[in-house]
Amino acid sequence: MKIWFNKKLVDWDKAKVHVLTHTLHYGGGVFEGIRSYETVNKKPAVFRLKEHIERLFNSAESIYLKIPFSKKEITDGVLKVIKVNKLKDAYIRPIAFWGEGKINLDPRKNPVNVSIIAFPFGAYLGEKPVKVLVSKYIRLHPKSVISSSKVCGYYINSILATIEAHDKGYDEALLLDYRGFIAEGSGENIFIVKNKILYTPKLGNILPGITRDSVIKIAKDHHFKCIEKDLTLNELLNADEAFFTGTAAEIVPIGQVNNKLINKGREGEITRFLRETFKKIVRGEDKRYKNWLTYVK
Repeated sequence: MKIWFNKKLVDWDKAKVHVLTHTLHYGGGVFEGIRSYETVNKKPAVFRLKEHIERLFNSAESIYLKIPFSKKEITDGVLKVIKVNKLKDAYIRPIAFWGEGKINLDPRKNPVNVSIIAFPFGAYLGEKPVKVLVSKYIRLHPKSVISSSKVCGYYINSILATIEAHDKGYDEALLLDYRGFIAEGSGENIFIVKNKILYTPKLGNILPGITRDSVIKIAKDHHFKCIEKDLTLNELLNADEAFFTGTAAEIVPIGQVNNKLINKGREGEITRFLRETFKKIVRGEDKRYKNWLTYVK
């Protein structure tokens, strides 16, 4: 297996950094999670690659990290690492981070490294309805961090919530925001369905998920009303259906929140429709969304 590291392809076990790498100590790096899929024409295609690369650069800019490569170079790197490793269904992880140098809290004079890793990876939470714990930890305050950015250090928040959930026998955690409204899962956005209308937390205290955006577009294209608003925990507990979305998780139904079953613990009709439609789109079966796919040549 090869890894793209600062525009060079290196062997998997040789992609190493120094223990004084600044981001290792302080978390000041940015990353993306992207997926490629084997399509109906047997060629792999990356799902919404342009949007992922845009978000990577926006995240970097938000923490004053200057990526030393162009968007095109990173895009080409993603496609190259899939091709050279002969991957089809894969998870792709570009990451940009400050390297070895000064250990103070202004790392801007340290070198910036960029790596792109790709490997086979199944659905993060599986496909069966998941059990979700409302975490005692809240989503990071939007005046403490840039909520729209995908920053390495932020994920200690998700790590704590995930460990808490797993230790209590749940599959995943759900975090509220500082006001007590629903924010997101530890690595996913959330939707609920009530009376055939979709609801999802509005932007501001959540990551603007690319799968989330895709589901909103797909739902509206199929004449489902979708409303972005502040959602209460009570609205979730009384929902007809609920599901998570994310690159790693894709679309996964929520069957239980704390001790309350959602739709008797089963996947709902609208959730199933969106999940099956999404699967067709990423595999190139629905030509209306062909501009979401970047094929590996």
